[in-house]
Amino acid sequence: MKIFINKILLTILLIAACFAAESKPLTDFRNDSIIEFVFCSDLHFGLTKSVFRNKVNVSSAEVNAAMLAKMNELPSMSLPNDNGIAAGKKINCIDAVIITGDICNRQEKDIQSASFSWKQFEEVYIDQLQLKDRKGNNTKLLLTPGNHDISNAIGFHRPMQPLTDKASMIGMYNLMIEPTVLKTEKTYNFSTDKIHYSKNIGGIHFLFVDAWPDSAERVWMEKDLRSVSTSTPVLLFTHSMPDVEARFFVNPNGDHSINEKDKFENLVTETFKDGNSVEEKAIIEQKAFAAFIQQHQNIKAYFHGHTNYTEYYNWTGPDQNISLPCFRADSPMKGRYSAKDETKLAFELITIDTAKKMMTVRECLWNANPAAPNAVVWGISINSAL
Repeated sequence: MKIFINKILLTILLIAACFAAESKPLTDFRNDSIIEFVFCSDLHFGLTKSVFRNKVNVSSAEVNAAMLAKMNELPSMSLPNDNGIAAGKKINCIDAVIITGDICNRQEKDIQSASFSWKQFEEVYIDQLQLKDRKGNNTKLLLTPGNHDISNAIGFHRPMQPLTDKASMIGMYNLMIEPTVLKTEKTYNFSTDKIHYSKNIGGIHFLFVDAWPDSAERVWMEKDLRSVSTSTPVLLFTHSMPDVEARFFVNPNGDHSINEKDKFENLVTETFKDGNSVEEKAIIEQKAFAAFIQQHQNIKAYFHGHTNYTEYYNWTGPDQNISLPCFRADSPMKGRYSAKDETKLAFELITIDTAKKMMTVRECLWNANPAAPNAVVWGISINSAL
């Protein structure tokens, strides 16, 4: 009799489990091949935003904290019912938060030092980041330096106070490279301590490049890619757009210094080859990078900041002989459009189906209703093959 009752109870439990499974929303089912990460750029700690949520002259710390709060809400949301990867499914986890530079604003007149700005960055993006990855671990920050970060460390052609401050470069280097002996103000050397590294996430190779992929960076990239199968998709993250400005290169004039007359910023290792003025276009340098892309056709996408607005486009190179999908990010402080219209403030959510080798990039409008901030509103999106 007891055995019979136990069988009845077991049957009831099985039926209940089946009904529970059937009633569970489809959005809760996630394919193991799906990875997701947040991409943003140009945080510019040290600036103030003229208008933000009915307040004026709002600090970068407050604005960035508001953006991070919206990133932290993503796992409670579902993706839009569009034609993208995992459409309508619950987000659940974020595998990485990627920021491509200008963590700190350049410490020119009336702008706080890089040391103070980096401390604020840590207080926001390290202390307040609440996301988890697919394994239940804390979501990692993956960072690259921007031109402001580098100029703070090595100097600029306009006066800065202090003249140099390596804090954000040292902070990024120690977090990303994880040296056995941490770098300090005395031991960090911009010429040799490059913030470049790679990560493999879900069968996708993530390549993080220092400022822009100049000839010296491409030597490192070439070495890194030797261990990567040509069938493995590679995503490249750096600060500058592919059509890099002349001022990024080492000054070709005189003693090659950073000076007010020439205005080259010496942000990369390569000396400028296209002329003697920052007004020239970096055609030779861009052609060399385009040739590199032709040789490594598993580099499927290029993510960058620097010019501060959401844009999805194809870079064809100076000779129009390649087609590299590019994804440009907005800035919470210096957005080309969002600086004047805060409803356009955005970061990107990237969803990848590693089995199908397809990617969807979705714009997340995180301040669409400044008077009563609600959940992220989905903006433009695009699908891209990997």
